[in-house]
Amino acid sequence: MKNSRRVTLSWDGRPSEGARPPLAKAAALEPVYCADDGSALYAGDNLQVMRAMARAVGEVFSLVYMDPPFLTGRVHEATSRGDRATRPAFDDRWTDRASYLEALGPRIAAARALLAPHGSLVVHVDPKTSHYVKVLCDELFGEDAFASEIVWRYRRWPSKTPNFQRVHDVLLRYRKDPATPPRWNVLYEPLAPSTLAAWGKKKQRAVVGEGGRRLRSSSTDEATPGVPMGDVWDIGVIAPVSRERTGYPSQKPEALLERVIGALSNEGDWVLDPYAGSGTTLAVARRMGRRAAGIDESAVALETAAARLRGLAPLAEGAPAPAC
Repeated sequence: MKNSRRVTLSWDGRPSEGARPPLAKAAALEPVYCADDGSALYAGDNLQVMRAMARAVGEVFSLVYMDPPFLTGRVHEATSRGDRATRPAFDDRWTDRASYLEALGPRIAAARALLAPHGSLVVHVDPKTSHYVKVLCDELFGEDAFASEIVWRYRRWPSKTPNFQRVHDVLLRYRKDPATPPRWNVLYEPLAPSTLAAWGKKKQRAVVGEGGRRLRSSSTDEATPGVPMGDVWDIGVIAPVSRERTGYPSQKPEALLERVIGALSNEGDWVLDPYAGSGTTLAVARRMGRRAAGIDESAVALETAAARLRGLAPLAEGAPAPAC
């Protein structure tokens, strides 16, 4: 379907493209951690740091994973694993939804500028904001750049509400250049019990008639890797007593990032997380042989992520990140 009329978001006081004031000069890159392979963690406003990265390295990232605040309207606190003391980690209070989108839009655009033509942006949001963010990304990337909406389903302690329990987040994937073959590694999930009972663990082959209609299936001697993964992922949240837990409030499970990074990047590729938080993206990317850059302005996040990265074994030396 050809979209002859552009659909955009609108709100009171939203500046037009031509009326937006120019951004301040890009800030200097300030790494608080540099690894032997060039992976780095930067301190500061992620918009300004990404603009500085664009000047320094250009379109080098195969994957940008963004996990911004969820418009919760409160200050989130980190918890110490030792004495259970708390301290503010990041402020998620906004004047309104419009101010939230006005902050997020330029950062999505800055992330897009850093993607290689084959690269993907994944924005992790919740159902309260996902539809707004999707239209915003359609504006910034073009509707034809939309690739998929992944639903991350999890279980958590139920809450008292006259509604269905909210047990999922949304991950929106956009491609930098729809005309360029993307980084893509097929992931698989286990076969259904009914399929195993009927065909075992062998690959199936469709038998097609002259008119192109599928007549039946047969099996081969080759073992199947499973079923190509769908866009609903059942992955548990991090348990309170898990060794993986850092105490940072917005920490995501490593299993979730393993799927995102494994599907959308190759070994040696660069991965960027502009909202580094506890450092999960960076830690998983480096463990999977990727080179990673993260940004955050929270002192608690920088401390948590840097400590996590220092505990990883070094990778082979590579081209350094900016200012490393």
